[in-house]
Formats: sequence, C-alpha cells, structure tokens
Amino acid sequence: MDLLLILTYAALCIAIFKIFRIPLNKWTVPTAVLGGVVLIGALIFTMNYNHPYSEVARSYFVSTPVIPVVTGQVIDVPVQTNQPLEKGDVLFRIDPTPFENRLKSIEAQLIQARGDLGRIRELIKRNFGTRRDLDIATARVTDLQAQLNIAQFELDNTVVRAPGKGFVTHVSLRPGMMATKLPLRPSMVFIPDEGHYFVAWMRQNSQLRLTPDDEAEIAFDGIPGKVFKGEVKNVIAVIGEGQIQPSGTLMSYTGSPPPGRVPVIIEITDPNFAQYSKLMPGGSYGQAALYSKHFHHVAVMRKILLRMAAWMNYIFPFH
Repeated sequence: MDLLLILTYAALCIAIFKIFRIPLNKWTVPTAVLGGVVLIGALIFTMNYNHPYSEVARSYFVSTPVIPVVTGQVIDVPVQTNQPLEKGDVLFRIDPTPFENRLKSIEAQLIQARGDLGRIRELIKRNFGTRRDLDIATARVTDLQAQLNIAQFELDNTVVRAPGKGFVTHVSLRPGMMATKLPLRPSMVFIPDEGHYFVAWMRQNSQLRLTPDDEAEIAFDGIPGKVFKGEVKNVIAVIGEGQIQPSGTLMSYTGSPPPGRVPVIIEITDPNFAQYSKLMPGGSYGQAALYSKHFHHVAVMRKILLRMAAWMNYIFPFH
C-alpha cells in the first residue's frame, strides 16, 4: 500500500508539473516531495488509528476431555475418529466384571441386613429387643443401601457415553488399555458441535477505536484470495500477560515482559463463508481488519491491504 500510494502521488505530481509547466528547481521539487511525505504519512496514520489491523488471528474451539468416572480395563472402543455423534452414543466400555461382583456382594449384605432388621423389630414387639439394637440395624440397612446406589452408579458408568452432539478426535484408546479417572490423563478428547470462535489479537493502542458491532473483515491463510465480512462481538477486558494466581511466590521483576495483545472476538456474518467453513479446521490462522465509524472513507485503504494479503496466500501459503 505504501508503494502504491507513493507511485500514485508521483504520477499525480508528474502530471501536474507537465500540465501546468511548473519548472523543476530547488523549490518546487522539495515542496512536492515534502508534500508527499506529509500527505501519505497522514493517510497511513489515519488508517492505522481508525481502522486497526491484526496479522495474528485464529479460530478457537472448545474441547472436552473425556475422563471416566471409574478406573478399569477397556474392553471395547466402538467410536471412530471424527465420526459425528449424538448425546448418549457409546465412546468406550470398561470391563464391568469387578463392578458387577461388588454390586452383588452389597445386594447380598443388604438382604441379610434387612432380615436382621425385621427380626429385631419382631423381638421389640415381644419386649426382647432394645431400641439401640433397632437403631444399629436401621443404620446398617441405610448404609448398605447407599453403598448399593454407589455401586450401581459405578457399574452404569463403565459405559462411557458422548456428553453431547459432536465428535472425538485422535482416538488412540484401544481394548486392553487402562482407563483411569485421573483428570490429568483423559482417555479421549471430545469436540462439542458448537461452532468456532474467531479471535483477532489486536495491539493495545487499537483499543482507542475498538467497539462492539464495528464492521470487520477476515482473510484466512487456508482460503487464498477470499475476504469474509464480520462484526466485532466482544473486546475481552483482560489479557493473559497480566494474570496472577495465588501462590507462595511474590511478584518480582524478571526482565521486560511482552506487552501482550487484546483478544477481540469476531463473528463471521458473511453468507459465503458457509461453503468454506467445512474446509477450515479448528485453529485456522488468518488476518483481520476492523473498521470503526471514524473516517470511514479511509477504510478503503485497509480493505485493499487486506485483499492484497489474501492474494499473497496463493504465493506464500505457509509462514
């Protein structure tokens, strides 16, 4: 764009000098050059200030780690990678044998405890039992019933199901492996079918002109030559570089930290994007330009620049 503006201004100056027969001397040439610097600089400054651009933008998606409620040996993995799933579809099965045996054991103890409770009640009617014996027997029945409920819950959860509509990706679980309920070792990764979030990482001084509902345009590296319309949905009020978590370590100066960028969520509203969205994997990279309501006529420069970047993806598809 800079070169385009310079060439346009140079052509305009040449035309003016020839049409009006302005002599080339130490006054006219420096005046033309200085005027070009001021004019082009003012246009670029106005564009950058009112219509910011981010060369770092990406689509994000939410992933749900699949962690079983119980620990056991996997006996069946019927799900396939990237297969569309509905809520309740089976992801994998854990060997239910130990859980079934535990359930049967508790059921047998519960039957015996209920029998003991019945006998104690009969003895109390005949004035041979005590209230304490009745309380102990009642508590045991209640405790065993609770254990039975837990055992049944664990048995039911030996079949791990999809938490919602979506798919699992990178399925590496196989029968014979151990599935554990540790949160640090998920057995699968489930991707909910809820769409992607496109985030443009803007420089902090761009906040002067960042407001919701502003017009935006996005160019994906994976779709060369195409620019899609959108709008600013939200400007996140915090950035990760300033995050502090509770710990036993005091803050200290460790050198100049990176300034960080402001995440801006953009909703793609272009109807033409629907035919390309299936081609774009989650995490796709791109560039974004935001157009404020100030000096809107200058936005044409930013639009040209973004389209030039989109066409450059044909020549340089990888960074």
